[in-house]
Amino acid sequence: MSRSSDEQLGPRALNRATLARQLLLERATMPALAAIEHLAGMQAQAPRAPYVGLWTRLRDFRAQALSELVETRRAVRGPLMRATLHLVSARDWFAFRPLVQPVLERSFAGSPFDIGGVDVLELLATGRAQIEERPRSRAELGELLARRWPEIDPSSLAQAITYLLPAVQVTPRGLWAKSGQARWTTADNWLGGQLDAEPSPEQIVLRYLAAFGPATVNDIQMWSGLTRLAAVVDSLRARLLTFRDQRGAELFDLPDAPRPDPDTPAPPRFLPEYDNLLLSHADRTRFITGGERVPLQPGLGARSGSLLVDGSFRGTWSIMRDRETAVLRVEPFEPLFDRDSIAGEGESLLRFAVEDTSDHDIRFAAL
Repeated sequence: MSRSSDEQLGPRALNRATLARQLLLERATMPALAAIEHLAGMQAQAPRAPYVGLWTRLRDFRAQALSELVETRRAVRGPLMRATLHLVSARDWFAFRPLVQPVLERSFAGSPFDIGGVDVLELLATGRAQIEERPRSRAELGELLARRWPEIDPSSLAQAITYLLPAVQVTPRGLWAKSGQARWTTADNWLGGQLDAEPSPEQIVLRYLAAFGPATVNDIQMWSGLTRLAAVVDSLRARLLTFRDQRGAELFDLPDAPRPDPDTPAPPRFLPEYDNLLLSHADRTRFITGGERVPLQPGLGARSGSLLVDGSFRGTWSIMRDRETAVLRVEPFEPLFDRDSIAGEGESLLRFAVEDTSDHDIRFAAL
């Protein structure tokens, strides 16, 4: 049996607990790879977003540290949780990818891409051979596959490969100082390993709680995209604590995970676009109190994102150039009363994100 408690954890208590685990109450001193694993992966739809995500969480983080991990293939980007691109360690890729295979299959089946009438096994074998011959973009892959299936939309053929095979994006995509078209190959070809033969859903639940708890079963399912996790959580009850949220829903947590005092100060933090902090709970009220949508700006990333004030989503930010000056524009949802602290953190962000200029300006948009 789990160690149950009648204790209720309100939104602020949940906020501080998750902020602590997300390294957002106080910057941590740990290597970048350890941080990526601690966070159970990082959203990487925008390939440079994880750089800002690590900068805001780690002391003395340098972009080159992450670039080296990606170049040496100790970290990799590919579709994982929620069928979205994540940056994970190579070790976590092989552990997580077989678990989320049903998520990717379901996502592809519900997409507008149509490969009706195609022998899927033949398609996957053909696609695997093409991307293992050399990494290819989806456009290149679709053109090659269309020679075998000319009656099928080439983009659908290519999307099937990158959804249904354990495929990853290769460098220079995902590097800080370089860029390149998104090109794909198989993970075993790029990383030189194999998917876990017996992946553990119990371990992915525990990893989630360590990074995002306390949480409900629905929260875990929202983050992962997996379904039917209640039985998995039940099997772990003897190892977990339980609480209740303000609505009476059962929360699960690791006994030794941090649960700071709800009055613990939370400094302002600039998050990258689509940071997992704001996406990984079914009930997001611990961070989003006004129902605001989390923006995902197109592009390579590291030029826009979300602003946390006192631990809550209070605005967005963007970086632009004004002649020789790098300008950080903050657009709040409501009045901000600690602008000096926000501006100080913003100045640090500009020094990190815009290295080729010494002239910085912080501007707050009018409400």
